[in-house]
Amino acid sequence: MSTYEPQPSQLHSPAWVAVTKIQFVVSVLALLVGLWYLPVEPWIVAYLVMGTLLLTSSTVALTKTMRDLHEGGRLISRVEEAKLERILSQHDPLVP
Repeated sequence: MSTYEPQPSQLHSPAWVAVTKIQFVVSVLALLVGLWYLPVEPWIVAYLVMGTLLLTSSTVALTKTMRDLHEGGRLISRVEEAKLERILSQHDPLVP
């Protein structure tokens, strides 16, 4: 008997996915507009923009890596569970 695990497409509603994407875009745009109007020298603004872009890209890479590690672990456990179920289904305790 296997347990039910929801598929990744069933974990979040389309509305939630849209809200998170919109939230991300609005926050990045607000930060960039704030940096654009910052009353400092242009090289300081450029440095902050570069830092912001690096932080954003490394955050995305980190979350994708963590998701991939999690999904890989689930796949390995499913394979091991299937092997165990096959071995148990072939084993008959009444046969010596």
